[in-house]
Amino acid sequence: MARHPDRRTDRRPYRRLLAIPGVPTLLLVGLLARVPATATGMALTLHVAEVLKLGWVEAGVVTMASTIGMAIGSPLSGRLVDKHGLRPVLAVTTVAQAAFWACAWALPFPALAGAAALAGLLSLPVFNVIRQCLAAMVPVEQRHTGFALDSMLVELSYMVGPALAVAGITTLGSGPTMAIIGAGMTVAGLGLILLNPPTRSPAELVAQERQAVKVLRRQWFTPAFAALLGTVAATTFVLAATELSLIATMTDAGQTGWIGLAVGIWCVYSLIGGLVYGGLRHGVQPLTLIGGMGLLTVPVGLASGDWRWLILALLPAGLLCAPSLASTVNAVSSWVPAGARGEAMGFHSTALLIGIAAASPVAGAVIDGAGPAWAFTVAGLVGLAMVAAALPFWRRRPRATPVPVEEPPVTVDSPTPASSGTT
Repeated sequence: MARHPDRRTDRRPYRRLLAIPGVPTLLLVGLLARVPATATGMALTLHVAEVLKLGWVEAGVVTMASTIGMAIGSPLSGRLVDKHGLRPVLAVTTVAQAAFWACAWALPFPALAGAAALAGLLSLPVFNVIRQCLAAMVPVEQRHTGFALDSMLVELSYMVGPALAVAGITTLGSGPTMAIIGAGMTVAGLGLILLNPPTRSPAELVAQERQAVKVLRRQWFTPAFAALLGTVAATTFVLAATELSLIATMTDAGQTGWIGLAVGIWCVYSLIGGLVYGGLRHGVQPLTLIGGMGLLTVPVGLASGDWRWLILALLPAGLLCAPSLASTVNAVSSWVPAGARGEAMGFHSTALLIGIAAASPVAGAVIDGAGPAWAFTVAGLVGLAMVAAALPFWRRRPRATPVPVEEPPVTVDSPTPASSGTT
């Protein structure tokens, strides 16, 4: 029997992905750019609580101000990228981040809270930009692999960034550490400006010029898209509540010294799951993955007696972390027209932040009232409830946005197609 000519390459999805021109560079720049971005929250928290000696409530206020700013600014920056292109938005946000981190260490508390909110509003949109550009550079059939690899790199950045912030503030002090973060954000912004990856594919640019019709928000921000955002928030709610429950369980058991190792193993589970998911020939629907993660989180608290059993119990749900996030990004890229992809990715980031912000008070209340073991159950049930609420709308989800066929090579008699750069 003759072999299918593509059978061999189908077993190497990551090799095919990284063979696409520009994708390896984009992913590498994205990884390096996200490290200082993931260090910001920890740096602000420790600066207020430990350096300024104002306590954890005030630290939470500054972090909340920054988070609210990012939640509002993320769709706004995405909309501006859609309208004006990548470089102007990156230039403004890079300058804003450089200015904030250059002086944040010297600001009194009220000014710091206000400045943190403004800096959040003008945050460097590195997460959205990398995902938006991946959607433009990677063919539809390979996008789930690209977003899976991107989710794994995000996981790595979150493992490195906060740890570096802790090490910097405890050894160098908040001033030098914040200056380093500011320098890192500046380099990240300049790197993306120089790289200037496309936010739309050449075929999408040609199709947009031919249609010459503005993409209205009501065309794609449908009840089904809102339901998708709800499941995105549910994903990070489950993850953030699980992390808090894990820390509380091990603290109550006197196993604080093993918390770092336990969280690290849990992150490895996510990386393995993302690697497997990206290697699949086709993606999996977000509701299946998120519902499965919620369901498998419900019984984790039964293993709270010993941290080794607890981390083993987290294995099934942990394997679905990165795939769940990657599948939601893939859905956004498929549902939304290319002309509004930046704003849609911004709303996706806002939903991620909402889930994280909601998890802390809810899980904290359950931990204080019923114990950390029950917090796992509540986290999983919230995820399942959000999936159940989204299901009726999901059945009315839009069809995947058709991707224009690439234009044939230009001949003497044919008009020259538009440039593949950003608009």
